[in-house]
Amino acid sequence: MRAALEFIDMNREEVNQLIERAGAALSPEEQRKLKGLAEALSYLTDLVADQRTTIQDLRELLFPASTEKTEAVLKNAGVERTAKPADKQGAQTRKEKAPGHGRNGAKDYRNARRVKVAHATLKHGDHCPGCLKGKIYEQQEPRQLVRIVGQAPLTATVYDLQRLRCNLCGEVYCADAPEGVGDEKYDESASAMIALLKYGTGMPFYRMKNLEQSLGIPLPASTQWEIVEEEAEVIKPARDELIRQAAQGEVLHNDDTSMKVLALRRAIAEEEGDRTGIFTSGVVSTAEGRKIALFFTGRQHAGENLADVLKRRAAELPMPIQMCDALSRNAPKPIKLLVGHCLAHGRRQFTQITPNFPELCRHVLEAGRGLPQ
Repeated sequence: MRAALEFIDMNREEVNQLIERAGAALSPEEQRKLKGLAEALSYLTDLVADQRTTIQDLRELLFPASTEKTEAVLKNAGVERTAKPADKQGAQTRKEKAPGHGRNGAKDYRNARRVKVAHATLKHGDHCPGCLKGKIYEQQEPRQLVRIVGQAPLTATVYDLQRLRCNLCGEVYCADAPEGVGDEKYDESASAMIALLKYGTGMPFYRMKNLEQSLGIPLPASTQWEIVEEEAEVIKPARDELIRQAAQGEVLHNDDTSMKVLALRRAIAEEEGDRTGIFTSGVVSTAEGRKIALFFTGRQHAGENLADVLKRRAAELPMPIQMCDALSRNAPKPIKLLVGHCLAHGRRQFTQITPNFPELCRHVLEAGRGLPQ
C-alpha cells in the first residue's frame, strides 16, 4: 500500500537556508538543481493556493500538449519532410462525383415499413382521362416517397378490454386480448432494444429512464436491469457459439481497461487474497472478412480471457496471429501465438527520440504514414 504523506509547513526562506547548510556536501550543479526543485515546488504551492487556478491549468503546466503527427515532429526536430510522390495519372483518374445531393435513396431503408398506395380513381386498364383514347397500364417502378417520423425507443400500448357484468348473478365477462399481444408486460423486442441501447451504443440506464419519462413512458433503471438480466439467460447459447467461432479466427486482437463493478467489491477480494483489480477485456477475432467482438468483465486480464477463448479452437487449425501492444498481461500464457505487436505504439517511441536522431527517425515516421497519429 502507498505510504501516507506527511505535510510539513515551511516557507521559502526556511527552504533556502536548508539548502545553504547542505551545500557543502553538494556540487555547484547539484545545488542548482536542488534550488530549482525548491522553487518549482514553491511555485506550484502558490498556484494551488490560488483559487482561480484549476486542475486543467496545472495539467497543462506539468504536461504540455504534444503531437505525434509526422509533419509536426519533424518540424520540431528541424528536418523537412520528404515530398510525397505526385499522382502519375493526375486528377483525371479521380471519379467524378455522381449527380445528386448525397441523400440515401428509398432502397437504402431496408427495414422501413412498406405501404402500397393505389390510385384513388384509376386502375390498370382504364381509359386515359387525358386523351380519352388510350389505356393506362401500371408501371413496374412506382414513385417512392420516404417519410421519417420520430418515436420513443420503447412505446407502450394500453388495451382497454371491455368488461360486462350480469346484474342478477354478478358474473363478469371480459373481452379477450387481441391475437399476438401475449401475457408479458415487456415484449422480447423491448428487451432487445434496452440491451442494444445499453451495450451496443453505450446509453446508461438512467439516461434511457429520463428519455422515456419525458416521452410519457415510465421505465425505471432498476426495471431495465431486471429485464436485461432475465433475457441474458436466454441468449447464453448464442454467446457461447460466438466465443467458439471467435476461437477459430485467423487474427485475434485483445486489450483491456479498468472497470468498476459494485458487486465485485475490493474488500472481499483483499480478504480472500484474490486480485483486487477489475477489468473489461475486448477480444476481436477476424476471419474470412468477418469480425466477432467479445467483451469480458471480471478480475482476469486480457491475456487470460484470450486463453479461455482459444481453448475452444480446433486442434487442426494453424497457429493464429495475435495483435496487441507489448504489455505482458496481454499474452495468453501458456498458449503460443504468432504475435504482432502494435506498430502505432512502436512508432510513438520514435517520435520521442526524433530531436536526437532526426534523419534516422524520418525514415521510420514516413514509412508509417498510414498508422494512427
